[in-house]
This record gives sequence, structure tokens and C-alpha cells, in this order.
Amino acid sequence: MDNALNPHPWPRPPARTRPIEVDPIVLQIVEGTINSIEREIEYAIERTARSPMIREAHDYRVGLFDRYCRKLTGRSYSAMPNAVVRDYPPETMKPGDVFLMNDTYLTEGSIGHLPDVCSTVPVFNDGVVVAYIQAFGHHDDIGGRVPGSMPGTAVSVFEEGLSIPPIKIYSEGVRNDEALKIVRRNTRVPEMLEADLDSEMQSIMMGAARMGELFTRFGTAVVEACFQAILDKCANIYRDELLPKIPDGEFSWEDYVEHDGVSAPRLHKLALKMTKRAGKIILDFNGTDPQSPGPINWPADYADGAFLCKWIAPILRNLADSPERAAEISVNEGVCDVFEVIFPPKGTLITPVWPAATNARSFVLLRSLGLLAGAVAIANGGKMPADQETIRYSGFYGKDLNGDPFLSREVLGGGSGGRSYADGNDAIHIVPDSRNQPAEFTENRFPIIVEKLALRTDSGGAGLRRGGLGYEKHYRVLVDCHTIVTADRVRLGCYGVNGGKAGQPFCVTVDLHGKPKDLGGLVDGEPLRAGQTMRVVTTGGGGWGDPLEREPELVHIDVEQGKVSRKAARDDYGVVLRATKVGAELRVDGKATTTQRATLRAKRTGPLPMIDRGPGYEKLKKAVAKS
Repeated sequence: MDNALNPHPWPRPPARTRPIEVDPIVLQIVEGTINSIEREIEYAIERTARSPMIREAHDYRVGLFDRYCRKLTGRSYSAMPNAVVRDYPPETMKPGDVFLMNDTYLTEGSIGHLPDVCSTVPVFNDGVVVAYIQAFGHHDDIGGRVPGSMPGTAVSVFEEGLSIPPIKIYSEGVRNDEALKIVRRNTRVPEMLEADLDSEMQSIMMGAARMGELFTRFGTAVVEACFQAILDKCANIYRDELLPKIPDGEFSWEDYVEHDGVSAPRLHKLALKMTKRAGKIILDFNGTDPQSPGPINWPADYADGAFLCKWIAPILRNLADSPERAAEISVNEGVCDVFEVIFPPKGTLITPVWPAATNARSFVLLRSLGLLAGAVAIANGGKMPADQETIRYSGFYGKDLNGDPFLSREVLGGGSGGRSYADGNDAIHIVPDSRNQPAEFTENRFPIIVEKLALRTDSGGAGLRRGGLGYEKHYRVLVDCHTIVTADRVRLGCYGVNGGKAGQPFCVTVDLHGKPKDLGGLVDGEPLRAGQTMRVVTTGGGGWGDPLEREPELVHIDVEQGKVSRKAARDDYGVVLRATKVGAELRVDGKATTTQRATLRAKRTGPLPMIDRGPGYEKLKKAVAKS
């Protein structure tokens, strides 16, 4: 169903003539309870799921919503129940109903690729639907052309796996085993997938019972008034506290995805014009490039762009007066009151037309964060963090030492961008609470040895405040198998801000006759021989501020800790380190540092750029121009 035909196919909240009034004590209880329910559900999934991607890597999300499909909790992003309500009106739902979906085009823009299978349960009070709870996880396989259901060379959704429109998987507590039989038949890991789905569905049913108790205790009218107050608080924080940090006006920025798995590498443009005025931000994405023939498309233009708003709005918490205050700000549906989104016509990277492939939609989804951050940095003179790490998947499939099929996949994080007040964080994951797969788990479960897991030296962009470092991880396979990779920022590093330099890009290589072979970012099944090593290095965050202004003592510490090499200390930061004798501790040579920094400043041809994209940007532009 297309929103252009039916823009609001779910209930809308009634118009208000005056501010909502609630008992502050009751409000605190309600808000604390729903946050507790969200955490309880997440913990239950972690304890009962089977797959490494969900149980170990924590690639799953939970969301609580009111009867109008508005997200109430703000610890993490999640999917949306809008598509379920569109196809199954609330008055037809019964206690014990559970719904399942993963179709990227029939879920109102809230599911980006097919492995994210989502479960939804309604919450009842006095026989009426009063709320919804959802959980989705990145499941190991939902069919398609390659194991893992993320073919980097896909040109349509039909290659990516089983598409499930919203269906009723439980009816009044009775499971639809016939539907589940179809799902099981379309995955390479049926027992694992079924166990994970059962974990998620049972967990949200538990959460629905907890939420029902809240309505029983206080009554529907009181709880819903508290829900509205929670949404209003979020909107007011953005409107009164964060948006005033951005001057009124129009500010434009663009960023790029550099490959789509199908076409020759080029700059796939994402364009944004941000207009700030009267306590509101308008995001206009006109100018974005046409949809790609490869799988980097993201259908974001549904439900008035509600998912997009909730996804990118947290980046503005960096405008808070302190990091502590930023951490206190919970982002829920209230942010949609302060954002307006203008999408380009159908057929672009963020408005693709079915059946365009979408499995690598994280490239565009994550660039949208950088788009807003870049526009705000331009608007307020660089008072935003530099660009952050991105999501990338890598893994292996084949037959293990016993001849049984195996599939191992991992999401590795990277460095976050430097900030005006602090360096970026090392080896973080942009997906909240996610983490790398423990080496011990990998080696016990799969025919793989993890030979190295470390921070990637020099990966963070140089700056007054250095970008965070990415990972360096080496895997040695014990059997002949294949590797799969889905990653962006393989040519374009995370950009630096206010004179800071871009971070190092992602790279994955395998040994080939003693020489490294660069696999690129979209790999469907590169063959590996037993004993070969695959080396993965992830992106560093961009730097913030002039690196020649960084305190020499901090550069010295970075070198001692292995985060920055002596060469980079000299060439990027102008800091010269020497030892008084062989084997002695390195010290900052103050006189040589002053001379080196003066030399580096003299070589500059003009003011430092507000945003530095790194050398990969110019190289790719030149390569495309020649072709």
C-alpha cells in the first residue's frame, strides 16, 4: 500500500485545545514503568535467543507505542506498528494476537531489509487496544541468493529472501503453524530462526502483560494522558533547548555512498537542504540521486517520514549544554512535532520503487545521520561532532570440520567522531548495546581462529580532538569456505569537522600468494582456502579542530598507547618525539615540535575546511571523471 493513496491508514490522536495536565508522581511512575518494560523485554530476548547475531551481538530492538502508533520509549530506535494497524484495524484484534512482518515496502518504512523480521503484539484494557509492543532482530538468514540474505550484487528484493507482509502469526493465543512452516522452509537455519522468533514473540507478550497491568492500575485516561505528556516533554526539549542552538536560515550539505555492488564505483549523492525557523526544522531531500540498481536503496518516504525523523533526531542531542545532559534526553515520537520532511519524487535512493533491492540500505540510512550533522555544523560554525563509525557485516559460510553447514556473521563497529570537548570513542557500535562477537565464542562454534583483535592505529582522523579508532580483526579459516562482506566507507572516510581530518576508511583483505587482495565492501562469496587469513579494519571517526593545536602531551599519550604512530604524530600533529638514549622512554621535543608545526602551517594554502572528506573523495571524483 502506498501512503500517497492513503496517507494516514491508522488512528490519529484527537486535537487538543489546551495543554495536558497530569499528576507528576503518576507521570514518573508511568514513564519509569514503560522504560523498565522495554529493558525487561530486551533482557528476556538476550537470555532466550539462539543466534549469535541476536544473543551475542545484540542486533535487536524493542519499542513501546501508544494506540496511535507513536513511539513512547527512547532508549533505542525500533520499527513501527503502523503497517500492522493499517492491515488489521484495532477493532478486529483480540487478546493473544501476534503479528509478523519484514517486507521493506509494506511496513511503512520501518523495516529496512528482510533479515529484520519484526513481531508486534497489541495491549488491551477493558477489551480495547490501548498500546502496541514490538521487537525485531537481525536474523541470520531469511533465504535469498546467498547465505545471510544480504547479496551485495542484488538488483531486486526477490534475490534477498522471503518477504513477509504483515500477517497474523498468533490468533487469540493459537500459533499459525502453516504460516510458520513457510517461513522455516525459506531459511537455511530453520531451527535457529524459529527459536529466535519464539524468543521475541514470547518476550513481547510478557511485556504486553506488564503494560496491561499499568492500565489496570491507573485507568486508560490517566495512562494515555501520561503518554501524551511524555511525548510533549521530548518535543519541548527539542524546541526550547536544542533547536535554539541552530541559527535560522537555510543550510545545505550532501554526502555519498561510493559503491552499490552492481555499478562501477561512483558518488551516489544524498542531498539535504535544512531550513530552521520558528522552532521547527524542515528537511528537504530533493537533489538526491536516482535509486541504485544495487541494494543500497532505503524506502524512507512512508508514514510522513516518521521513522526517518526518529532515526536522525538523536544526532541533535550533541547540541545539549553538556554530555551529561545529552544522555538524559530521551527521543520518542515527540520529535516528529519539530521536524518536517520533504521527500523527492519516487525513484530515488530514499524513495525507491518496489522491487528495488534494499539489503545494504544501512549505507544510506547511516549517511542520513551525517547529512543532518553536516548541515548543522555548517549552520553553527562547526559545533557538532565529526562523522561517526558505520555499520558493516562480515562473515563466513561453508561446511565445518564435521561436514555440517555453518554460517558465521559479525557486525563490527568503529570510531566515533571527535567533539569540541573530547576525542571520539574507540571501537563503538552505532547500534545501541551492540558489541563484537567474542573470540572465544567464534572459535568454539565455528572453524575459525581469531588471531588478532585490536584497535587500528592511526585510523581516527587527526584533530584538536582526535577521531575514535576502529577495530583491526584477523580471522584464519580452518576449512575451505566463502566470505561475505557488506560495508560502506571503503573509499570515503568519516569526515572531519572545523579543521579536523577525515578518518581512515574500511578495508577487508585476504592473503593471496603472499600479497593482500582488497575485497571491497560488497562481497557475495569470495572463496577462501583453509589456512588463509582475512584481515578486517574498520573506520575511524573524523577529527575535530586543527590537529596542530592538539596538546603535545595528549599526542605523546596516544603514541605510548599505540593509538597514533610516531610518524603520524610528526606529520599530522607536528609533534616530534625523541628518546634520550636507545630503549629510553619517548619525550616531547618541544623545540623540534615548534619548528615542525611552523613548517606544516607554512605549507597550508588557505584556511582549513569546515568539513574534510579525506583523500578518497577527490580520488573517486577523478576516477569517475576519467571513465
